Formats: sequence, C-alpha cells, structure tokens
Amino acid sequence: MTNKSFYIEALNRTDAYGLNTFMRSNVKQFVTYLPNTLSKNLKLQGSKDYIEDQLKKEFKKTEFTFTLKDSNSKKIIGLIILKELNWDTKQGEFAYCIDKKETQKGLMTQAIKDMSLYAFNTLQLKTLQIITNKSNIGSTKVATNCGFIWKSTLKNEYTPPNATSLDMELYELHHER
Repeated sequence: MTNKSFYIEALNRTDAYGLNTFMRSNVKQFVTYLPNTLSKNLKLQGSKDYIEDQLKKEFKKTEFTFTLKDSNSKKIIGLIILKELNWDTKQGEFAYCIDKKETQKGLMTQAIKDMSLYAFNTLQLKTLQIITNKSNIGSTKVATNCGFIWKSTLKNEYTPPNATSLDMELYELHHER
C-alpha cells in the first residue's frame, strides 16, 4: 500500500536496524502504551529476535505487523500491528505507533484506513477494534477519523509500567457488505 509520503509493507528481516533505530528514537513517546514492543527493540539483537517472533505469529495467523516507511528516505516512521485475532468471530485489534516527528500529519489516519480495507477485504475480518486511553489524544483522533465508533469504557483495562491502572476506551469499526 502506497501513498505519496509513505508506504506500508509487512515487517521483514531486513527491517531490524531500521526498527531498532525507530524504537530507540521514540522511547519517551512509546514507553507508556507500547512498553513490551519497546523493550524488545532497544538493542539490535532484540529487534532481530522481535522480527523472528512476529514472522512466526504471521505464519500462524495470530498477529500481523506492518511498517510505515517514508517514501523518500525508506526509513521506518511507524508500526501497525493487527493483533488479538479471533478467526471464529472475524475480529482483530489495531495497535500502532508513529515517529514523534511525523505526528499530526494524518499519516497514521491514512495508514489505518488503508489497513482496515486490507483487514476487511483480504483477511475477511468483520470487526476491527482500537483500544486507547482518553489522554492519548492522537490515537483517539486516529480512531474517530477512521470511522471507528466508541463502544465502551474498559475499567482498569491497562496498567502502564510503574503506574496505576487506566481505563481504556474501546472503538470499533464494522465491515458493511
């Protein structure tokens, strides 16, 4: 999937250095909501191991990880993970992050719109979810700008590292056929 300023492709082994650089450049931004992904990618070998794990999950169809890359520099500027897949109910959840220098440009909104079409048309999913905290204004805007509808508040759903548990907001998008 391509757009003028970025393109999306499946995470692959050649992305280890770029993924490691991307994650280390955004530690402050990712530590609260992506602590596990971040911690696995703080060293180059960790990124190589993370990619191998993600490729195994892709093979088993339990999780899919995509990179968002700048069209000019080819650098990784974001990640999109389609996780919590339930093939019986045809449901999945998006997790995503973008480089601090690329926020508020609408890139992740466009990427999630594109990935939603992929999830519906290629993977045949029927329901997509985004779970975010109200304080994560950027993520909330991505959800609403992509047509996801608020469904409920999930009480004490997530506990960031060294913090108290947070209520999270559940947004859903249903495929209309």
